Amino acid sequence: MRRASMQAEEREEIAKARREGSLNMLASAPQELVIRAQPPLRAVVVLLESAGLPTVDLRPEHLEHFFYCGASEAPTGLVGLELLGNDALLRSLLVAPEARRGGVGSALVEHAENYAHSKGVRTIYLLTNTAEKFFSQRGYLRIARAAAVPAIQATHEFKELCPDSSALMAKAL
Repeated sequence: MRRASMQAEEREEIAKARREGSLNMLASAPQELVIRAQPPLRAVVVLLESAGLPTVDLRPEHLEHFFYCGASEAPTGLVGLELLGNDALLRSLLVAPEARRGGVGSALVEHAENYAHSKGVRTIYLLTNTAEKFFSQRGYLRIARAAAVPAIQATHEFKELCPDSSALMAKAL
């Protein structure tokens, strides 16, 4: 009896999340996750600032290679790419606290990797202060900052936004 009650509650949570345009990861179903392109700049800035991430260099043209899940006005997950020829910088991966541990981050990274590959990218780089383990589990390797290709070294994120103590990681696609 108690189990049936729990299942009914889970179904109601899923229905509510769908009505609101977001996913509650307690009732997670990553296969149902809808990832959209080009979130509104205002929503991106609000989400990134809520996590203490930099937004000073974001411009509307950057959003061409950004993807999100959840409501467009209040995304629950976000990932961006800066395409630089055969290389790309993965930036701004963020999942709202209430949506963590349900596969959203992994799904967003996989989506970004597939998109980058379709655009001819061979290697994705990223800088992180907090998610090295997460990215290591997805095939990214920590490399010396000096090993980054010149296009990555020339980015605003590499030169100014991320401290030298940030881990530089790369993954061949």
